[in-house]
Amino acid sequence: MAVSGATVWFQTVLHIRARPRGVHVITEEIEKIPELKKYKVGLAHLLLQHTSASICINECWDPSVRDDMEMMLNRLVPEHGPPYKHTLEGPDDMPGYML
Repeated sequence: MAVSGATVWFQTVLHIRARPRGVHVITEEIEKIPELKKYKVGLAHLLLQHTSASICINECWDPSVRDDMEMMLNRLVPEHGPPYKHTLEGPDDMPGYML
């Protein structure tokens, strides 16, 4: 039965499989959460518990949007860009903190 007209919430932990650097669609993984099937309308609050990654909500109808996002992110925060001071976790780690 669908939930309607009431303030309801639930919390769950979703483990997203590791991916290489890039812009990725995670819609299918989120849609697999069983509790979501009860809702037609709602608000999802996503918390990413890793500092070298980020979440961006965007339309994904046209795959070239992801290509453009990746191009601009690489321009703004290049992986092997300026001599970053924080390199304890490797030179490729710092760009994730800046996004």
